[in-house]
Amino acid sequence: MKKVIGIILTLSILFALAACGAPANSPQPAATTAAPATTAAATTAAAAETTAAAAEATTAAATTAAATKAAAATVAAATTAAAAADEASEAAIASFPGKIAIVTNTVDQNEEEYRSAEALQLKYGEDKIVHRTWPVNFSTEGEQMITVLQQLAADREIKGLIINQAVINTNAAVDKFQEIRDDVFVAYCTPAENPPDVAIRANLVISVNDPAMAEPMVMQAISQGAEVFAHYSFPRHMSVPTLAIRRDQIKEICEREGIRFVDLTAPDPTSDVGIPGAQQFIFEDVPKQVAELGKNTAFFSTNCAMQIPLITRVVDEGAIYPQPCCPSPYHGFPSALGIEDRVPTGEFDEDGEEILRLRDLSEVVEETRAILAQRGVAGRLSTWPVPTSMMWTTACAEYAIKWINGEVPKTGVDYDVFSELAAQYTMEVTGDYIGIAIEPLTLDDVTYDNYIMALMDYLNY
Repeated sequence: MKKVIGIILTLSILFALAACGAPANSPQPAATTAAPATTAAATTAAAAETTAAAAEATTAAATTAAATKAAAATVAAATTAAAAADEASEAAIASFPGKIAIVTNTVDQNEEEYRSAEALQLKYGEDKIVHRTWPVNFSTEGEQMITVLQQLAADREIKGLIINQAVINTNAAVDKFQEIRDDVFVAYCTPAENPPDVAIRANLVISVNDPAMAEPMVMQAISQGAEVFAHYSFPRHMSVPTLAIRRDQIKEICEREGIRFVDLTAPDPTSDVGIPGAQQFIFEDVPKQVAELGKNTAFFSTNCAMQIPLITRVVDEGAIYPQPCCPSPYHGFPSALGIEDRVPTGEFDEDGEEILRLRDLSEVVEETRAILAQRGVAGRLSTWPVPTSMMWTTACAEYAIKWINGEVPKTGVDYDVFSELAAQYTMEVTGDYIGIAIEPLTLDDVTYDNYIMALMDYLNY
């Protein structure tokens, strides 16, 4: 309906200008309607023709009442055509059979993942996109995770399953799901379990290229003035092969480049201390580390829940922060810096609560940059230019739609298609196509073609 309203307003302005005797060479706003389907394209063309007729009628309306009536008739015709185009576009959006289920972490564990599922529900409708969450303490609640997926498997309309994040115990839950349904497209985002075990269960796996990330991250930190690299993690994460490889490579690159590497152990947020305990530890420990290691220390943590206190203290202490664990301008920065990152949509949920959406990325980036400059740490913090966890959910869901519709192979991954879907997401949130380097995972000389690893360049603050 937004397109319809836009065209009505445009033509209403033209009509008003005609009535006031606007000169024939006055600038005329253009009305456009995007239409992905053939029917939508035809109706959009009709809208364009009627809009052109409106411009002609506007010129004549300055001198004749008959032309004024013609302009009014044109407004009505354009509204009808635009409404048809809008309906055709909406129909094209939902043009896949069945449903897609998206399982994310809770807002507390990773809000971006959660919001990315909400955004797809807004786009396709809750009747097409089903959203569920993992339990907060997923590492000790594997049975509850199994229950979540078994309930989804019972819905025969579900044709695709996107899991973001594919946390520990996801494999066991997927096994139970696939005992019931083996005809569903399954995508893992940022998996935490053994890659070979993940690859045999999923049609598509996507993650940041953790092993290859070590080199650019250390070099980014050095370019920001780092003389020490401090790495926070805990045993559960260091049991993930790709994360352990990255840590080891960071250490090697630091030694090669002549800067000190410090391995720091933090509490696991899924342990008894929970998220609050882990966050409090980071909040208290960073100043101690800066006092000992100096301000030119780059801090990195492998855990999402730790990013807010880490950014807060890095800024307070004037230290260095090359990137979050899940690179994104939304990840940690807004909450740590007091930036409002959500705005009302004007829509309400079943409980009467107003639905919020994330603010435009460019606004958040510019406000972040301004605050960091004001705090005297310009150039000391950075991230990737788009929210990767949100890009994973979106690109995987769009790929699943193509899989359901038979537009991509049933086995294997079409890298060109996935790259284009990821690029489309960067265009939607930044206005530019931003390159994403992807390659299959190779471990112990074995390549897993359905396990995609991705890297992007840095956004410097």
